[in-house]
Amino acid sequence: MTDFNISIFGNKILFEIMSEIKLFDNFKIRYYENLSLCVKQTNRDKSLVIFCVNKNDISLFAKNSINKFTSIIISDFKIAQKIFHNQLTEKLIIPFSILELEKKIILLIAKNEFRGNSLIKLGNYIIDKNERKIKRDNLELPLSEKEVNFLILFTHNADPINRNLVLKNVWNYSSKSETHTLETHIHRLRKKILQKFDDKNFIKNNNKGYYI
Repeated sequence: MTDFNISIFGNKILFEIMSEIKLFDNFKIRYYENLSLCVKQTNRDKSLVIFCVNKNDISLFAKNSINKFTSIIISDFKIAQKIFHNQLTEKLIIPFSILELEKKIILLIAKNEFRGNSLIKLGNYIIDKNERKIKRDNLELPLSEKEVNFLILFTHNADPINRNLVLKNVWNYSSKSETHTLETHIHRLRKKILQKFDDKNFIKNNNKGYYI
């Protein structure tokens, strides 16, 4: 956890307390009064954010893309429920102890590391094995388990993937199997990708096999 960045928005006293306690010596802690600047910097370095929220902040948070961050929300529970919907978000209700805060931080760092290991880059896309989704920019598309396994094959092979390799590794079929399973799945996947991302060339093929 050494040198992990923690950004704090909205509570300078909390920032000062955390900066002085040895418990948090391994973290780089920064304080922001400007939410836009906090969001911009967090996007840049992927830090954990502690948002201190009151009822007057709801409209401000609604205008910023904050649900994608690994974050701890310190607020009234009802307020937090209205604006934060993220698997990588933990909540603390005032009053809370510093030890409670430390546990939340450790838990979120572990979750974040697990999530990072589940993300696979494929061209201009990101495959999320954990959520079974493919993502690009701010768009995402749910995938079936077979579709995820099929697409992961492309990340392990620089050359086109032949039909027999896919059938064996994804469907556990022998090379002698007479089936249109692969062609049917590719047709459906191409259609879904086209509708969501407007990508007409996502999966291409030649006489050697399929490639991206």
